[in-house]
Amino acid sequence: MSIFNHHQLSRSHHFSDIPSVPGSLSLSSHVVYNEWMTEEEEEKQHLQSMKTATLTLFLLLLSSLEQNAQSCTQIERHSLLSFHNSITSSPPLNWTLSTDCCQWEGISCTTPDNHITHLWLPEKHLSGTINLSNLPFLSHINLSHNYFSGPFPFPLLGSLNHLQTLDLSYNHLSGPLDDHPHSPSIRNLNLSSNKFNGTIHPLFLQHAPNLIAFNVSNNTLSGQIPSSICDGSPFIRILDFSVNLFTGNLSIGECRRLEVIRAGSNRLSGRLPDYLYNITTLNQISLPDNDFSGPITNAIVSLSNLTVLELQQNELTGEIPSEIGSLSNLQQLQLHTNSLNGTLPPSLINCTKLTTLLLRNNHLQGEISSIDFSKIRQLQAIDLGNNSFVGEIPSSLCLCRSLIAVRIAYNQLVGEIPPCMASLTSLTHLSLSDNFLSNVVGALKTLRHCDNLAVLFLSRCYHDEMVPDDDDLLHLSGFQNLQILTLGGGGLKGQIPSWISKLRKLKVLNLSFNKVSGRIPTWLGEMPSLFVLNLTKNALTGDLPREIGSMPALIADNTSSDLSSLALPFLFDSLQYNRLFNLPRGLKVGNNSLSGKIPEEIGRLKLLRVLDLSNNNFNGSIPNSLSGLTNLEKMDMSGNHLSGEIPESLTELHFLSSFSVANNDLEGEIPRGGQFETFSAEAFEGNPGLCGYMVRKVCPINESGGVEEEEEESSWRDDIMPFGSGYFVGLVVVAVTVSYKQWW
Repeated sequence: MSIFNHHQLSRSHHFSDIPSVPGSLSLSSHVVYNEWMTEEEEEKQHLQSMKTATLTLFLLLLSSLEQNAQSCTQIERHSLLSFHNSITSSPPLNWTLSTDCCQWEGISCTTPDNHITHLWLPEKHLSGTINLSNLPFLSHINLSHNYFSGPFPFPLLGSLNHLQTLDLSYNHLSGPLDDHPHSPSIRNLNLSSNKFNGTIHPLFLQHAPNLIAFNVSNNTLSGQIPSSICDGSPFIRILDFSVNLFTGNLSIGECRRLEVIRAGSNRLSGRLPDYLYNITTLNQISLPDNDFSGPITNAIVSLSNLTVLELQQNELTGEIPSEIGSLSNLQQLQLHTNSLNGTLPPSLINCTKLTTLLLRNNHLQGEISSIDFSKIRQLQAIDLGNNSFVGEIPSSLCLCRSLIAVRIAYNQLVGEIPPCMASLTSLTHLSLSDNFLSNVVGALKTLRHCDNLAVLFLSRCYHDEMVPDDDDLLHLSGFQNLQILTLGGGGLKGQIPSWISKLRKLKVLNLSFNKVSGRIPTWLGEMPSLFVLNLTKNALTGDLPREIGSMPALIADNTSSDLSSLALPFLFDSLQYNRLFNLPRGLKVGNNSLSGKIPEEIGRLKLLRVLDLSNNNFNGSIPNSLSGLTNLEKMDMSGNHLSGEIPESLTELHFLSSFSVANNDLEGEIPRGGQFETFSAEAFEGNPGLCGYMVRKVCPINESGGVEEEEEESSWRDDIMPFGSGYFVGLVVVAVTVSYKQWW
């Protein structure tokens, strides 16, 4: 019977002792009633006290149980404190001595035996060496994305018999993996993105029978990949050896349950191993950027579970397997940058789940429209560039409504862009350069409906046509997301059209190597995002507008992060770029018929890295303000009619690695110091009035005296080092600076 019910019965008993008197109460009854009221109040107080005591006892008991359930053992607590004392962290870990260690940051315990099972401290800015002991029940350790150093903690792996997950990725651990610890419970071992070097012991994983995933990518490990890796770990499903220095053949033994093999960006060689085709559980093969050679045989079609096949950037030869369509689960096929030949296999249309098809930089040929791409409707990226395909752009591509990137540049395609491409509203990247297309006006009218188009390469496609003018695109409403537009190298005629001024997100404009005439429009200086302007080799006249010196994206880095990662890489000055913001910011107007003085305002473009004013008719002096171009790497003012002296302040351009003022009318002594110590005489030739060390010509002695001629000559003797301290700076800069050849 509960306490509450017991008091209810007690109350009933008192009520039964009171006589039932009708009407007013008698004195005796009143006394009895008052006595009863006093007793009832006492009972109430007694009842409340018992309730309070009972509740307090219950809470104390519950608190005690919780404390006991989460209290770690003293030995394990001391082990954690020892680990904590051997490392540093910023900010400090929330490990308060007054609280139970099971409640510490990153710590989890089991119940009811109170053993520590999880140490989970990724991205905590921890540093030091890893030293953990006396934690026998620890099953999961994640110390990734920190700053731990030292060798791999072999004792840790060998002493923790319950350890299942060990993630030490993204630290600064180093040394070889030259031991073979006994790790019966380990299932996931991630050592990627450290500084491990040397070789992996042949028996490193010989005693890890339950291992499922092993990752040592992004280190500097060398030698051969252990061939017996699956002998001791028969259940392994994921192996990642990418981005190391491994050599020799790929030999990993009998891995019958393997699902993912990655070993890209190494120095592996030989033929693709036949045993790979027998591992029918494989769904990902990623072996790019190695030295594999020989063909891809039809045996690969036995891998019916394959979803990813990445064999790009090798030395593979032969044809694409004719039965490649049997891989019906294939989603990514990357075979680009090899020496494959032949045609696209017709069976390719059976890969209906394909989203990525990258075959550029091979020797493939044939009629490109022979493939009905409408059967591959999930396609998102296709790159068939740098091959020898012929025919017209396939209209069947228009039915691949998920297309984001299309590159068919550097082929032999003819005809026009299909009008149906206007329906590709997801398209962001289109590269058709170096083909034999026609009707550039029709192309732009079609593509303006691709609302998300950000990259459009049409260089060397259209020959001797007119630049689309304002009459052609009078009501331009598209291209509002366009960031790269190239129409160079086709001999296009006309003037720079003002519809381009509406492209407010445009960052790169290339109209070079055409026959564009007229003046450079002043509105180019108002384009808010433009940081690469290439008008090289046209028939432009007039002066260089001073408004060009106000280009916002060349004065301050206020550009958005759009296109921080491109759907497909592109070439610029013979270099491949995957991100637009890495592109060198430049102003190129060389090889025109521009005249007048170089605007002083150009010196405001402090983010400029390339300035090409060569082979024009500029006159006057070189503006001293050009010393404000503090990021400049290349300056070419050769082939003009510039006069006066070379400003001494240009020696303050510490990143300048290429410089030329050849073939002008300059005079006076060539400045010395800084990067000028690294330039050759060719940079100054064709200026009879120049003198100084660089051109081996003695400058006239001024009236106030100076160094005698004999002393000047003696300073050029062959047995004296002819370079100043700037030479060494120049060497470093030259070593890392791109040679800016005109590519577009």
